[in-house]
Amino acid sequence: MNKYIYAFISIFFFQLNASSQQKEISIISWNIQDFGKEKDANEITKIANTLQEYDIIAIQEVVAGFGGAQAVARLSEELNRKGDKWSYVVSNPTNSPKYLVERYAFIWKSKHIKIKNRGNLLSSLASVIDREPFAIDFYFNKKKFKIINYHARYFKKRPEDEIKPLLEYIEKIKIPVLLAADFNKKTNDSIFDSFKEKGFTEALKNKRTTLKKKCKNNNYLNYAIDNIFYSKHFTKIEASPIDFIKKCNNLTNARMLSDHLPVYLRVGI
Repeated sequence: MNKYIYAFISIFFFQLNASSQQKEISIISWNIQDFGKEKDANEITKIANTLQEYDIIAIQEVVAGFGGAQAVARLSEELNRKGDKWSYVVSNPTNSPKYLVERYAFIWKSKHIKIKNRGNLLSSLASVIDREPFAIDFYFNKKKFKIINYHARYFKKRPEDEIKPLLEYIEKIKIPVLLAADFNKKTNDSIFDSFKEKGFTEALKNKRTTLKKKCKNNNYLNYAIDNIFYSKHFTKIEASPIDFIKKCNNLTNARMLSDHLPVYLRVGI
């Protein structure tokens, strides 16, 4: 009889643990530099190896032409070969000035994460934001939340002028929301103060996420401009940049993938 009780208890705690795990979700935000047809099979594999552990991936700087959507499809296929089932969405090209047009993408594990539509560019912000953000509603354990994917204008062109209306837009959203972005601006800047006061928190605090062209004094990191904000509906569990470089000798090859590190956030929902 004892062995049956032991088996019952084991199954109970296994199910309890599984249920607990399903209340957490991990998000990656990554500006993958010029993500398009120039990324070869080896580079796609390296990117997939970096991302395969996580649940939702938000990608900025997808090339606007067909090669960008194709690269996202290739990455999704490579992730599928690693065991989990993944789905993806690529945005339309942004309504941007010449040479700034890009796409955004989301890739996610579809076992527990669902969508009901394929998202949309925030066209109401296109007149004030060079690359209007891409938003999609996800469903996890029947809970609905929104992720907004955003790539700000170059830092010399005052990204704060377009960040402000975006933050004001997000403050009005009633459901749980995450903002995954390359802000081209540090999130300790005063432009974010009001946003934080309204219950939004950045995943990273002054963590550098861009790569230098050359390693100096054993340091290859540059600016702290990539981050994920989360609304008060979420509980932060952990967050960090994902350093796929590790040492200076790897910098040149690493920059073939991107000049940014991915940003990771795990939250309870």
